[in-house]
Formats: sequence, C-alpha cells, structure tokens
Amino acid sequence: MKRSTLFFGLLIIISIVFIARLAYLQLVTDKYILNAFNTSIKREVIYPKRGDILDRDGELLVTNSFDYEIQITPALLEKGFDTIRFAQLLGITVEDFNTRMDEIKHIKGYSKVGTFPLIQNINRDEFTRFQEQMYKFPAVDIVKRPKREYRVNSAGNVLGYIQEVNNSYIARDSGYYMPGDLAGQAGVEKSYENDLRGEKGFRYIKKDIRLRNIGPYKNGENDIPVINGKTIKLSLDYTIQKLAEDLLVNKRGGVVAIEPSTGEILALASSPVIDPNRFNIPGEIYRMTNDSVNKIMYDRALQAQYPPGSPFKVLTGLASFEMGVVNKQTTFSCHHGFRYGRAFMSCHCGRSSNEIEMAIAKSCNSYFSKAWLSILKKDSLSIEKSINQWSDIMKSFGLGKYMGTDLPVGSKGNIPNAAYYDYFLGEGKWNSFSIVSNGIGQGEILTTPIQMANYTAAIANKGWFYTPHIVKEIDGKPLKDSAYTTKNKVLVDPKHFEPMIKGMEMVFTNGTGRRYLTEDFTQAGKTGTAENPHGQDHSIFVLFAPVENPKIAIAVTIENGYWGSRWAAPIASLVAEQYLTDTIKRKYLYDRMVQGDLRNEYRKQEIERLKAKGWYKKPENYSIDSITKDTIYNHGFKI
Repeated sequence: MKRSTLFFGLLIIISIVFIARLAYLQLVTDKYILNAFNTSIKREVIYPKRGDILDRDGELLVTNSFDYEIQITPALLEKGFDTIRFAQLLGITVEDFNTRMDEIKHIKGYSKVGTFPLIQNINRDEFTRFQEQMYKFPAVDIVKRPKREYRVNSAGNVLGYIQEVNNSYIARDSGYYMPGDLAGQAGVEKSYENDLRGEKGFRYIKKDIRLRNIGPYKNGENDIPVINGKTIKLSLDYTIQKLAEDLLVNKRGGVVAIEPSTGEILALASSPVIDPNRFNIPGEIYRMTNDSVNKIMYDRALQAQYPPGSPFKVLTGLASFEMGVVNKQTTFSCHHGFRYGRAFMSCHCGRSSNEIEMAIAKSCNSYFSKAWLSILKKDSLSIEKSINQWSDIMKSFGLGKYMGTDLPVGSKGNIPNAAYYDYFLGEGKWNSFSIVSNGIGQGEILTTPIQMANYTAAIANKGWFYTPHIVKEIDGKPLKDSAYTTKNKVLVDPKHFEPMIKGMEMVFTNGTGRRYLTEDFTQAGKTGTAENPHGQDHSIFVLFAPVENPKIAIAVTIENGYWGSRWAAPIASLVAEQYLTDTIKRKYLYDRMVQGDLRNEYRKQEIERLKAKGWYKKPENYSIDSITKDTIYNHGFKI
C-alpha cells in the first residue's frame, strides 16, 4: 500500500471521528449549549399594557392591574438547585414542582434553553417576599403580567375575558403567542384582540458566566420597543345597560337596544347577568361554563332563538303590502278567531273587522293569518314561488342568517322557504294551511333578540339599517369598517312603512300596550306572546322612540313571562325612558319590574326536564324561599 494512500485514509478516519464527536457534544449533550447560553445574550419580553375599554360616554369599564409570574429556564437547573427550599418559598410541594416541570417538557416547541411560566397570578406581597431570595435561583425570573381590572359589576357578556392561550390558539398565531400568554376568549376582548393586545417589546441583555447582567447588548440597538394596546370606546351606554340588567333580575332573557341612525348597540343585556369580576376568580369561568341549568355563559341577547310571536305580524303586513296582495284599504273579518281546516286559532282583539293599523294595535290573529294566506296564494300555480319571495323579503331584514355583528357569538334563527318544507315535510306534502302559524310569528320561525331589535330599527328607518355593532371608536378614531358603515336596504318600498308605524303607535294609545303610554315621549311598539312547548309562554316586546325622530329601538324577551305586556313591554318602555329623558319617572313601574321573580317558573321547567329523563327526586321541605342568596348567585342570578 502506498504511504500516500495510508496517510489520506488515516486523515479521513480522524476527520470522521472529530466530526462525530463534535456533533455529539453539540447535538446530544447540553454542556456546550449551556456554556454558550451562560455567556451570551438573553432576550427579555416586555409585555404591553392591554387597551382600556370605555363606554360611549367615556366611562372606564375595563383597565389593567398587574400580577407577577415566575418563569423558569430548564437548561439552568444545574446540580445544586435547591428544589426543596424553592418549593417552600413558593408554598408548594416538591411533587408540585416536579409535576409542573413535566408539564413544561410536554409543551409544543419545548427547548431546554427556552423560558416557560412556572407559577402565575402571584400578588405583590408574594412577589416582594420572593424577590429577596431570587439571587439564589438563577434559573428563575419574575415577569410582570397584566391582569384585567373591571370597574363595573355587570355587562360581562359584552366585555368578555382574557385567559391563557392553549396550544391550538398558539398554532393559529405562533408568531405572537407563547405558552403563558393571555388573550381574549369572549366578548369584545375576543373580537378586538388584535387591537387590545398591543405588540410585545424585547430587550436584549448580556450575561456573564455567572448569569449576572453586564449591560444591554449593543447599547440596546437591537431592542424592540413595546407598543401598548389601543383604547376601545364602545357604543354601549352603560347607564341603560345597567338598568336593563337590573330589570332582568330573577328572570331569564335578553334586552337589546340599538340606535337606528347608526346601528350602534346601546345595550346588550343577557340574564342571568355576569359580574365580570368573577372572571378573575380561579375556577369561576369553568363553573359558569358548565352550569347546564342556568347557562350563565350563554348570551341570550345574541344566541337564544325564540319564536318572535306577534311582533312579527308587522313584517307579515309589510310583506303582504310589498307583494301586492294587501293594501291599506284591505279589511279582514275576525270573529274571535280564524278557522282553517279542522283547526281554530283564537283571537282576543274584540273586533269583527280590521284594517292594518287597528289589526296591529289589537294584535289580530285572524287578520295576519289571512294576510299570510294571501301571500302564499299570490302565485296560484306555485306556492313555492310565493313563499320564496316572502322568505327573501324577511332575510333582507337580517333574519334567518347571521347578523355579522362585531361580537364573537350569534345565531341564525330560521326563516323557512320552499326547500326547507320540502326537506322536513316532504315535497308535495305541505300547503298553506299546514304552515299558517308563520303569519303570526309562530311555526318554524325563530329569531334572536338582536335580530328583533334590528328589524325594529329598520321599521323606524322606513326600510334600511346598519349592521349592529358594539364598538364606536378605536384609539379615538371612529369605526370605519364598511361592514358597519354601509346601509342595508330591505326589499320593501318605503311607502309601505307609514301604516305599520301608525299601527305600532296605536299599540300605546288604544291597543295592547296602552298601560305604558307616557306623555314624555312618543312610542311605537308591538306586544308578543310566543308559545313555548317547555312551560309558560315567553313575553316579547319591540319598541322604537320617539316616533317622529327615532333614537332608540328595543327588543325584550323574557322567558316564561306569560304575555308581552306583563314583563317585556314595561321593561322596554323603561329603558326608552331612561335613555330619552335621563331619568325614571315611573318609579312604581321600575319597582314592580325589579321585584318581579320568575325563578319558580324556571324551577318547574327544570323539574319537568328532569322528570322526562327519569332523574328527578323530590327534595324534602323544599321551597323557592329556602334557597340562600349565595346559592342563587352561584347559579347565575343577581341579587
């Protein structure tokens, strides 16, 4: 063998061994990683101040306070780290510490040289005590973390909350979020997360081999400044929001108020009411989310779907006018009801014949059932064509589809068409009489309170609306999103609205809502009693005021509230009174609403549900009065 060949062979072998050893030291062991880390640069995160949330008048609703978080770098847990003393200092066990470290190792993207949250929500006193001993634990840092501070005790469904992000949340925006970060999970906090969160800052610090700071890296040239979150001003009027929630005490339902000229949401109350301060109590979000009885976290103003009942009659009237099957001079007879086939729909209007205005004022079932049949018979050869035209008109009011608000939850409701009935009843197996109850807002029609408030605003505007939205300004600049600044025009000619509005005004002068007439402002509204197969009927009411220059449109739904004028109508009228006159003069009415209590109805309903499942066992010596205030509060009712 030639010497040159041997020489090059040995050289190749030595090179391979050297490379393998180098790879082992750098990729398999932590020795050189740790040495490099100890004498290199550490990046410190500077968390931004989350944006404040104000109401439309500038009242501060949500701001920030701070807690502290202990973070740990696994690569710095060298031999000699006093785990026992560290655990004692934190008030945890060594087992707790080891469990948390094991959890950290299973975080996606884990690296020994990374920094991860170990203990969160440390208060100032605990921080001060630990800070004095921090030099003994070089693997540990303390970071100041923002915490939401709520300046109000209601509107939790609107404001929402922030919570630690999970792995799926991080995966959606891994360029920003890291384990331990907080982000909006509901309400405005979620919808406007990108505006509220701000942008993190980063500071690069040089460390010596003993992990002591030896100054900023390159005099801070590479530091990234923190950008605080933007201040958001809501369209919410907290005064009427609070009033609406007070009026909903010990009831379930929703109150929505909208400014017709802008689509701005003035109130969005859902009951049981959520005190947002509960979001900061460990375990409360989980408990509220899993309350299957009261469904506290279920926003009834946005998500609950109810038959609209008689307020829908106004839309039936508009559709019948637009489709040319009814006009202002049309009258329909009513002899205490309407007979169709073998069935009979009773009516209490007390009149033998009605025109549209009086039919609305007296809520005549017979008139609107016959108007509905006229709609379906418009095309004598095709009921499908007629109902589809009607369905398109209804959907132009924002019904039967998602509203597209700037809040993270909602429901479509239901406006049926021919395809719907062909699917559920069978093609050729349905006719006008089998769906006659749609004309009075029953049958297969479902709407949410915000949809009802919106179509009431569209009536007030005589044929147009802006998509409802809760944010008014961001950092002092008006909301410019075209989704909320573009007029939506309904498929009804403006000339058809005047008789409907007149009829709604007559509801207060000589109709079903006359008990709530006031001399301080004019009102146009419609009572509703929506049939409910699970207990007492729902109480529903829609209203706008003043009639001559509408400034507020309101929809109220009270579950199991018997009839529209009992609960929903007075609540709507009081909300309008507060907004338009800045006071409540009808104190007697306010007191009656606040003291009203429907919990016994809900208890009956829950018992029936449990009986149907075979789960009910009658308790001994039980009465609604025996429930403690704490028990009621913990089940979502506000005392």
